Amino acid sequence: MSRRVRFLDTRPLRSSRPFRDLWIGSSASQLGGQIATVAVLAQVWDLTGSPVGTGAIGLATGLPMVLFGLLGGTLADSVDRRAVVRATTTGQLLAAAGLCAQALSDNRNVLLLLALVAIGTACGALGAPARRTFPVRLLSSDQVAAGLALTNVSFQAAMLAGPALAGLIIARWGFPAAYAVQAVTVAVSMLAVIRLPAMEPEGVDAKGGRRRPERGGWGIILRRPTLWGSMATDLSATLLAMPIALFPLVNEVRFDGNPQILGLFLSAVAVGGITAGVLSGTVTRWRRGGLVQLTAAGVWGVALAGFGLAGPLWLALGCLAVAGAADTVSVVTRSALVQLETPDAYRGRVSSVEHVIGVAGPELGNFRGGLLASVTSASFSLVAGGLSAVLAIAAVAATNAPLRAYRTPSAGAEPTARGVADAATAAG
Repeated sequence: MSRRVRFLDTRPLRSSRPFRDLWIGSSASQLGGQIATVAVLAQVWDLTGSPVGTGAIGLATGLPMVLFGLLGGTLADSVDRRAVVRATTTGQLLAAAGLCAQALSDNRNVLLLLALVAIGTACGALGAPARRTFPVRLLSSDQVAAGLALTNVSFQAAMLAGPALAGLIIARWGFPAAYAVQAVTVAVSMLAVIRLPAMEPEGVDAKGGRRRPERGGWGIILRRPTLWGSMATDLSATLLAMPIALFPLVNEVRFDGNPQILGLFLSAVAVGGITAGVLSGTVTRWRRGGLVQLTAAGVWGVALAGFGLAGPLWLALGCLAVAGAADTVSVVTRSALVQLETPDAYRGRVSSVEHVIGVAGPELGNFRGGLLASVTSASFSLVAGGLSAVLAIAAVAATNAPLRAYRTPSAGAEPTARGVADAATAAG
């Protein structure tokens, strides 16, 4: 295999100017989002000095993500998706400007701060399903996975660099500067969206002046084994084996609560993810996407069980890096499969379900892990969770032959040609 194939597949950036613009804008926005996340956390702590206050950030972000994410799915299947993302990005820009303004005015009201965070999150969640459908409309089917890998690499890079950059900005210029950077990066994202072509969903009916999406948009997930199997695989991995909530306890028990080591835990996951992204050219060219996702999700579970048993720091970090790499491969292949297997008329609603699973699964998984560790130990929770995830993923693989056999459509093929039959079934 050639050297070029082994590394990050950059064909989408060369072959599609709209996708290149979108990637640049999304990368900038992700970096600004990470900077703002740290700023909000620090400002809430500064205002309240309470873990209850910082915990409230989770409510201000989690609830809008779920509620508006599902609403955004229906919206994305009813109107021009570019218009949806334009409007919601405008909302995010106004929320970022509001955060900057409240910091400049030396706001001492934490409820105002959390309200602005909730508004920005709601706008982002409302546009997320529509935004998720862009790569499959801008790229040929054989480049969709590569495009998603590029997006994932930029996200992992933002996670790695954003918090450190936020610390520098806040230390030197304060909270207003951090929120101003977020506003500028959202504006860059807005410019990219403005340049996109119109993206009307296929199959939208107009009756009596109203636009209505195709019926059966939610049920298609259950009708297609590839879709429910891919989502069940992701939910099994995150719900049963999410480790983040256990990092402080593991650090306290094994490494005397060293804050630098706690940071290394998070960095190891990100480094593994970035490494897998940089080397994703091989994976994104493999057409057995279902089998790749199942395998990667299984490796995630095994690696986290290994982290639960690891004694030396180097082994613990190695297990986390492997888990991060496996997660990247699983996310990229799952996202490509979901987009390619869903008829365009239903992509908004299916994407909203994928979005909610991606948001709720890790949060519930962290809660599960912490609850189990509170009555047993961190090691038991990690090992039990990792092995349970492997068993659940094996069960999905054993009972879902279409997912095991799934192949990415070749270039020029219409991956959702059977959407007409699905629509007829739903209408019947």
